[in-house]
Amino acid sequence: MYLPKLHLPASTISILLLLHNNVSAFYLPGVAPTSYAEGDKVPLYVNRLTPALGEKDPHLRSVFSFDYYHEAFNFCKPKDGTRHVSESLGSILFGDRIMTSPYELKMKTNETCKVLCEEKTFTKPHAQFVNIRIRQNYKINLLIDGLPAGQRYKDTSNTEFTFRGFPLGHMQDGKTYLNNHYDIVVDYHEAGNGDNFRVVGVWVVPSSRSTNTVTLDARCGDENQPLELNEDGGTKVTYTYGVYWTKSSTAWATRWDSYLAILDPKIHWFSLVSSAIIVLFLCAMVGAILMRTLRKDIARYNRLESFNLDDLSGTNGDAEEGVQEDSGWKLVHGDVFRTPKNPLVLSVFLGNGSQLFVMTGTTLIFALLGFLSPSNRGSLGGAMILLYTIFGFIGGYVSARVYKTFGGESWKLNILMTPVLIPGIVFATFFLLNFFVIFKESSGAVPFTTMLVVVGIWFVISVPLSFAGSWIGFRHAPVKPPVRVNQIPRQIPPSTNYLRPLPSMVLAGILPFGAIFVELYFIMQNMWFGKVYYMFGFLFICYGIMIITCAAVTILLVYFLLCSENYHWQWRAFATAGASAGYVFGNALLYWMGKLSFGSFTSGVLYIGYSALISFLFFILTGTIGFFSSWAFVHRIYGSIKID
Repeated sequence: MYLPKLHLPASTISILLLLHNNVSAFYLPGVAPTSYAEGDKVPLYVNRLTPALGEKDPHLRSVFSFDYYHEAFNFCKPKDGTRHVSESLGSILFGDRIMTSPYELKMKTNETCKVLCEEKTFTKPHAQFVNIRIRQNYKINLLIDGLPAGQRYKDTSNTEFTFRGFPLGHMQDGKTYLNNHYDIVVDYHEAGNGDNFRVVGVWVVPSSRSTNTVTLDARCGDENQPLELNEDGGTKVTYTYGVYWTKSSTAWATRWDSYLAILDPKIHWFSLVSSAIIVLFLCAMVGAILMRTLRKDIARYNRLESFNLDDLSGTNGDAEEGVQEDSGWKLVHGDVFRTPKNPLVLSVFLGNGSQLFVMTGTTLIFALLGFLSPSNRGSLGGAMILLYTIFGFIGGYVSARVYKTFGGESWKLNILMTPVLIPGIVFATFFLLNFFVIFKESSGAVPFTTMLVVVGIWFVISVPLSFAGSWIGFRHAPVKPPVRVNQIPRQIPPSTNYLRPLPSMVLAGILPFGAIFVELYFIMQNMWFGKVYYMFGFLFICYGIMIITCAAVTILLVYFLLCSENYHWQWRAFATAGASAGYVFGNALLYWMGKLSFGSFTSGVLYIGYSALISFLFFILTGTIGFFSSWAFVHRIYGSIKID
């Protein structure tokens, strides 16, 4: 299977050269402008065909993309054959398949009507395949000077937007028509002294023309006679195009603005303000309850210790009894730092969660500063993979240090499981879902050689870094608890209903989810509909709000849990904060029912599989936040009291 040429960050080039000998540099659009003189050839590349929303259809009908040169489409090919264009690893993993095309564009040279190639004849299976894709609202994706060709729209405020891609065909009166003529409009901007020009905009007006032959007046057929593919076969199709160059005042540095414009920023601001108010209210409530109550409890406990313990009668005894009846969290001081069940698994989860936490925060900071612009195709995905790989050191260190603090003895197993368990689950799920994509002959299928490269990066970089972090973590002393652990475990009294595992997870999990709900909706819309997401400022703030919310609700639950004399807080803290992942998965199911309408079983499996995978990683991330917040809280309160 063919693997497009990869471009990865410099730190992995030397390793990849050992794994794959077809690596070369790749021009990243948006990094350096390309200037053309009048008459210079401007390359036009083709990308995959992707499903999208129709103008009158609010549902997505498929999740599979197809190669532009898929046999059934019968698109024209270059005379010297098709060639793959170099792509980054992130671009390949996200499904881009960029190739050369027979289109000929010359700077500032208009072409009214040009025939792409000789006439094509659609067979019965090919016509049926294409008509299905037209009914599923598939779009063609072209690239000119790194800019995706699209269609322009204006909103109610007269702001102009560019949506990537243009329709493969259209439906009218229950019939499907294939678009076989494309008017390509290219905006250019003068650079330097006016002798050089740069591409600053690309948009396409497709049309369907059954009599698509070049006439004496250089017109490509009649738009009023659309081309319908006969599903019995035998339909002859001629592909034509026109090119029109228009001067624009748009500067090259701002040419992506129409692609990245926010359709309705008021929604994001409303969500942000609402989430901030909820967080402030929650933090104020938690602070008022905990600080006021804890300060009173700690003062009472410390005052009790100052009493003469030889006098076990009178007011001192009453005071002690009053304190114990007031609050039960001091009663479990000899058990609160007892080793939890399955400490190995919990430490591995916490190590990988810390790795995800640092990777997510670093990625958002880089994106916020503009280093991961959507103009650099695949840069976001590539950066996430690289950062997660490098931060394997953090995962190993945290996992080892926590496991040693828990008193674990299977240190070799901990070192091995930390870089293998969670990434293994992710890779196994991804590879399994990839087979469904291969079965559908979709371009979204990741080539086997690319999988080997990813696994190679994992084993060559991430695993050794994780081992090194674990080695350092085990060499450090364990985190010493502020109180001693009793030899005999204390009996735990029955809990109230709201403190039971399932009800507490349901109640607490909804708050972190509420902090990211709106941004999650836009992320899913952009992910499944092939749009550009660039609202990293909103996302970064929502990420911070989510962290604060996870910490606040988990600390509150742990405090109530300890007051009820239940000292099994470690897994409860992790699961309570991680419960928001259940809402993320539930939201994905609701999104499926509201926005998606798949006609095949494989599309549903792919959607559910990726949604479950994302929810699982979200569970590990938020669970880690909840655990360490609670751990710091428990250490703080028990370190503030005097224990004999």
